[in-house]
Amino acid sequence: MLNLKTNYFPLLIFILASCSNIQFEQNLNILSETKAEVETQDTQFESFLANQWDEGLKDNPIFASNLGDKRFNTKISSNSSGQFKINKAKEEKSLKELQSFNIELLNDENKLNYKLAELSMLNSIKRMNYPSYLMRLNQRGGIQSFYETGDRLVYTSKQDYEDWLTRLNSFVENIDNSLTNNKKGLELGYTQPKLVTKGVIAQISAIINSDIENHPYLKVFKNADESLMSLNEKKDLINRAKTLITNEIDPSYKRLHDFLKNEYLSNSRDSIGISDVPNGSKWYEVLSNYHTTTNLTPDEIHDIGLSEIKRIRSEMEKIISDLEWDGDFNSFLNYLRTSPRFYYDNPEDLFNAYLIMSKTIDPLLPKIFKTFPRAPYGVIPIPAESAPFTTTAYYNSPSKGKPGYFYANLYKPESRPKYEIPVLTVHEAVPGHHFQISIAQELENVPTFRKYQSFTAFIEGWGLYSEELGDHIGLYEDPYDKFGQLTYDMWRAIRLVVDTGMHYKDWSRDDAINLFIENTAKSKLDIENEVDRYIAWPGQALAYKIGQLKILELRSKAEKELGEKYDIKDFHYEVLKRGSLPLDLLEFYINQWIEDSITS
Repeated sequence: MLNLKTNYFPLLIFILASCSNIQFEQNLNILSETKAEVETQDTQFESFLANQWDEGLKDNPIFASNLGDKRFNTKISSNSSGQFKINKAKEEKSLKELQSFNIELLNDENKLNYKLAELSMLNSIKRMNYPSYLMRLNQRGGIQSFYETGDRLVYTSKQDYEDWLTRLNSFVENIDNSLTNNKKGLELGYTQPKLVTKGVIAQISAIINSDIENHPYLKVFKNADESLMSLNEKKDLINRAKTLITNEIDPSYKRLHDFLKNEYLSNSRDSIGISDVPNGSKWYEVLSNYHTTTNLTPDEIHDIGLSEIKRIRSEMEKIISDLEWDGDFNSFLNYLRTSPRFYYDNPEDLFNAYLIMSKTIDPLLPKIFKTFPRAPYGVIPIPAESAPFTTTAYYNSPSKGKPGYFYANLYKPESRPKYEIPVLTVHEAVPGHHFQISIAQELENVPTFRKYQSFTAFIEGWGLYSEELGDHIGLYEDPYDKFGQLTYDMWRAIRLVVDTGMHYKDWSRDDAINLFIENTAKSKLDIENEVDRYIAWPGQALAYKIGQLKILELRSKAEKELGEKYDIKDFHYEVLKRGSLPLDLLEFYINQWIEDSITS
């Protein structure tokens, strides 16, 4: 008889051990295969992103040149209807290829890269369901201001100037395309409002009536670096540019100008809202979602604006009370608009004030930041040709061989108050746009597209949030400067109301202007230019306040939940460390940081 006690159990243990070893090896193999599959997915996905980036540079050759990539230095993007359709088909193909990857098999960084790439593609496709190429007239810039692109390029060789001349030769076709597109838009009912068209007509008129020696398209060549070519070569370059301007560029502009003046203007819209073009209300809903990166409806955004106006108005009235002003709110605003003490009488002094303010702010930033961009920035005037038609200031980001630039509007200095200089500088330069965009461009170990990705609610939300940071560095100790900051905060709150009002609720231009006049100290000229900007660019103005409110909400949450562990420097680092994000993802990562900080 078999002795089970002495013989069976050792055998059973051996069998079980053998089975365990087999199972363990199988598990190891599965883990190794899974790891290899994940690594393969990550490698393939990163290769896909790299290819997408390269294709994007081919499709946007000016952008490539700004980055220092001169492979496409003689090319420009076409504005034709055919190219619009090609671009949409490309985007749909790219989205399909992106969605072939299994996001669950990607590492955490690539999961974020996937979400950002997918959102950008979906946004592009949604917007391209509407014929924006038929409505590109914009008094703030467009077909009439391509020369500014040449002014921003970096020229390091004679060939760079030759390349720009080649690009200008191709640009003539884009002027003709603009004529074709606007004719089609007129036929189909997609037109810009008359006031937008009038601004563009005036700007084109200024170009074609320019003396050739002062022509904006000749400026690059007249200012060409003489260390890069001989005097004879420069003279030849200038002469060929003059020939192109005289024989090609100006005649094409003249054809566009005459069409806009004689046919388009009289037949285009008297109304100002995009809701008056075919499917305009749906189009505006898409634009508002796109610019805010939220699912807020235009009605909800409108109500948020009304609530913010009420809150900010109470802060303004407190300052007026503290100043012991002998009068009401409107009389105080009138005083700010009309008293000579608040204005310079010449553009030189106004410009110097911006320069001084930027250098005042720079050394204060270590109080609230622990990381800083390497890229420098400068302050320069907005070009005289466009200054009468554009806003108070704007920013252009650094490019290869060029710093970032804060552009200040010096047109009619008697209409540009001193108390807006601090708040404008923190928004456009540091710690606003220059600070945030430069940090994004200097990110390491991320796909290149992340360095240049732009979610308007994040970028403009940060710019507006930066205005409030002036309090943290002692910038608004003068009550009038503080009132200036509140004026700009009020301005962005009013934007929520007037943008949705004009484009979704049948508000008139006067309705929008009057809301500004009743609640801000901004000059009438500034207000009119701003309202006209919203008319030409539906939805974009919504991003500022919506983005700012989200960042402030997250900062307040971090302060409350972290208590003594909270440091504003750490908060700012966390907000900026991943580059531009949609607001829901920003909230996700800040919440994650708060939780990790609490448990650490």
